[in-house]
Amino acid sequence: MEEKIRVSKLMSAQGLCSRREADAYIERGWVLVDGVAVTELGTRIFPGQKISLAPAANKEQLGLVTLLLNKPIGYVSGQAEQGHRPALDLIKTDSRYSGDRAPQRFAARQLKGMAPAGRLDIDSQGLLVFTQDGRIAKLLIGDNSSIEKEYLVRVKGGLSEKNLELLRHGLSLDGEALRPAKVSWANEDQLRFVLRQGKKRQIRRMCELVGLEVLGLKRVRIGSVVLGDLPEGKWRYLRADERF
Repeated sequence: MEEKIRVSKLMSAQGLCSRREADAYIERGWVLVDGVAVTELGTRIFPGQKISLAPAANKEQLGLVTLLLNKPIGYVSGQAEQGHRPALDLIKTDSRYSGDRAPQRFAARQLKGMAPAGRLDIDSQGLLVFTQDGRIAKLLIGDNSSIEKEYLVRVKGGLSEKNLELLRHGLSLDGEALRPAKVSWANEDQLRFVLRQGKKRQIRRMCELVGLEVLGLKRVRIGSVVLGDLPEGKWRYLRADERF
């Protein structure tokens, strides 16, 4: 017999929202199962039953904000640690990119529930996504995420063709084989990495395994969203026409 599953888990799996958001919507009576409102947390249903959101939930989702920051070196992606400031501190009115043409006006309430969807090491820079939207967070950092992340990596040391192939496929970290990566020379001292996973300090550790020293690392693209001309330390809104 088919096993029942928590509504919130199914909603997350179906990309409707995050589990946390699902629980909040359930508490407000904004979740419908086969057209009937579900109001009790922990409710279980069969996977084949139809889940939909009430208009109020859809309206709230439209108001969720996603921001793009060009993180400088020296900031941590998440919570403050060891005296280092979190990159979220850079999200304020006077650091908004002057070229941002999004219609939104910045307000402090937009920082409520805002979290990084992915990480950049303290000694790395470039594109960092902050979002209130659990759907975007799941897309970018969920267990089954296959979104490409592109990096420009300045390196020191020699790299044979054999080791270049190892960077592309054949290395392991933490006892686990890495997924295939796209690695090529961007110029004489800079490599271009395109990854579909994000282990801690992955690129730096990959380079160490083939005898390279990383001198600089910059993320320039996530999915189809590019860093472009966003200045270091500045942020902008994700545009309505942009999709990861």
